[in-house]
Amino acid sequence: MDLSFRTVIVENKVIVEIKSVMEIHPVHPKQLLTYLKLTNLKLGLLINFNSPLIKSGSTRIVSKRFMVFSLKIF
Repeated sequence: MDLSFRTVIVENKVIVEIKSVMEIHPVHPKQLLTYLKLTNLKLGLLINFNSPLIKSGSTRIVSKRFMVFSLKIF
């Protein structure tokens, strides 16, 4: 059985979006934000495995009712 997941919900609290792209484009955080809104979750991690360091390719996105924050993880 071949299973592949790019988006994972962890303990109904965090959505982890996994990418392997040359660079993160503006559409990628917006896609994760859409997933957060559809699931009513507040926290998402966007991880790009095609970067020299995982921490440089990771972005934390926090969605609140009317405010959205996007923070690079260092």
